[in-house]
Amino acid sequence: MGLCLTIARYWIAERMPMNFLRFFHHPRAAMVLLRVTLAVLMLFHGWAKITHGVGGIESMAVRAGLPGWVAYGVYLGEVVAPLLMLVGLWVVPAALIMACSMLFALFLAHMGQFLSLNGTGGWMLELQAFFLICSIVVAMGYSKGK
Repeated sequence: MGLCLTIARYWIAERMPMNFLRFFHHPRAAMVLLRVTLAVLMLFHGWAKITHGVGGIESMAVRAGLPGWVAYGVYLGEVVAPLLMLVGLWVVPAALIMACSMLFALFLAHMGQFLSLNGTGGWMLELQAFFLICSIVVAMGYSKGK
């Protein structure tokens, strides 16, 4: 009985995880999954600007001393760049534009929330941080054809 248990433990601990985990090492597929997820979620984020306009962003920009037309850059960062990323065109520039858009949003609209938590204890800026960091990861990790 002891020998059978030893063999079983060896098999489970040594063989199975390696055989099982090898199915999860697909860097290209991982990049596609991250790129597509980021693009789709950012498009949902930008859809509000398409349907409701950028008037609120424009007023925030003017209050910050920026020209009002700067607000229209949100369409580039939250609609055009995600569409490019989704179809796989100019992925690195699109990701960098999205990262810049998120930095702009963080400093223009969310400056007072950097140290705030939401009602469930999460960070108020977790969505913006997700968009920013994932955009940077896509820009750093994307390689066409690899």
